[in-house]
Amino acid sequence: MESKTDGKSSLTSEELAAIEDEDVLNKMLDNTSDFEERRMIRSALRDLLKKKREKREQERGLRQQNLRQQGLSKAGTTGGTVSIGRASMNQQPPINKPSSQPSPSASAPFNRTGGSKASSAAAPPAAAPNAKNVKQMLLDWCRAKTEPYEGVDIQNFSSSWKDGIAFCALVHRFFPDAFEYSILNPYKPKENFQLAFSTAERLAGCPPLLDADDLVRMNEPDWKCVYTYIQEFYRCLVEKGLVKTKKRP
Repeated sequence: MESKTDGKSSLTSEELAAIEDEDVLNKMLDNTSDFEERRMIRSALRDLLKKKREKREQERGLRQQNLRQQGLSKAGTTGGTVSIGRASMNQQPPINKPSSQPSPSASAPFNRTGGSKASSAAAPPAAAPNAKNVKQMLLDWCRAKTEPYEGVDIQNFSSSWKDGIAFCALVHRFFPDAFEYSILNPYKPKENFQLAFSTAERLAGCPPLLDADDLVRMNEPDWKCVYTYIQEFYRCLVEKGLVKTKKRP
C-alpha cells in the first residue's frame, strides 16, 4: 500500500474495515513503517478479531442452548442431574463407603498433602470440599486477572482455554511487554499455546508442562492438565514476588 506524496497515509478506516482476512492485515502491518498506518491497521485487526470472537460466542451460545434443552429433557426422563454444555468444574463424586484404594476423584491427583490420607477409611467429609474450594479459588483468580482482556471468558479449566487466548492473557497480565496481545488470533491455537508457554518459561521460570501439539488434537483440553499447569504458573509467580499471598492455591 503506497502513501501519498504529501506524507499522509493513503489508507482509510473504511478500506481497512472492508478487509475480513486477518492474514492480509498482518502482512500490511509487516510491510509498512508509517506510524499512522500501523495504528490504523492494528485498530482494524482488533475490530476484526472482536467481530469473529462475537460470532464464535454466538455460535457457541446456540450450541449450548441446544445441549441445555437436550440435557433438561434427559434429566426429566432419568431423574438424574445432567451437566450442561461443558464439564462441571465443581462436581465431586459421592463418598459411599470407606475404601483401602485411593479414590479416583477429580481432586485426588492434586492432593499435595499426601495421597495416603485420601484413601483412609476414616476420611473426614470436609476433605473433598477443601480440594474443591482450592480449585474454585484458583479459577476465580484466573478470571479476575484476565477480566480486562477482550475475547477471554474463563468459566472452567477445560473449554475456556482451548484456543490458547486465555493462557496468553494470563501471561500477558504479568508480562505486558513480552508480546502484543491485541493481534493474537483465536483461530491459531497452536501459535497461542506456544507463545504463552515459552513466555511463561522464559520470564516466570514455569516449566512447559503442556504440549501445544497435544492440546490442538483435543476437542477440549483435559481440565486436570490445565489445572496443574496453572497451579505451577501461580507458584512461580509467588516465588518471583509477582503475586502476594499467604495461601497458595
